Amino acid sequence: MSKLTTIGLTGSIGMGKSTVTKMFRELGVPVWDADAAVHELYTGDAVPTVGGEFPMVITEGIVDRMKLREAIIADNAMLKRLSKLMAPLIEKHRKDWVARQTADILVFDIPLLFEVNMAEQFDFVVVVSAPAEEQRRRVMARPGMTKEAFDMILAKQMPDADKRAKADIIIDTSTSFDDTREQVLKVYQRVS
Repeated sequence: MSKLTTIGLTGSIGMGKSTVTKMFRELGVPVWDADAAVHELYTGDAVPTVGGEFPMVITEGIVDRMKLREAIIADNAMLKRLSKLMAPLIEKHRKDWVARQTADILVFDIPLLFEVNMAEQFDFVVVVSAPAEEQRRRVMARPGMTKEAFDMILAKQMPDADKRAKADIIIDTSTSFDDTREQVLKVYQRVS
């Protein structure tokens, strides 16, 4: 059996992580997506835990993400409590996913990888990056995004320059899709 290579993929909101993970998937690399895992947990395993602590964010038996976002904006301390509740559920989800994989390379898309001190768990850390003005343009074009929500998200994320400094590899998504795809292919070839 070949050695398993793990890639921690991160980058701030609006930097192009979704595009890069799609490109890794097109190369046949399985991707565990932390945000997708949280969304899945919010409709299942996390409901009793989150609902027990924050009943006001439960709608029709699931965690209502819009209500949750509004509650967190209104109460900064809530985010820390929510993170503590979710951490063991997210970790179990990730380990269960890894146990089902057979590929030699696995990508873990974790937006707050550095912020939650997970970088050491991976063979390579790849940071997806773009200039700040491009980031703002992309994020503000999202449905329902407000300046307040964007500022709150940025405030909990490590600055892009710090992430770039800690990266093993940087993928710059500010040019074309073809250029980004070429960078992803080079990462794939490097770790294969």
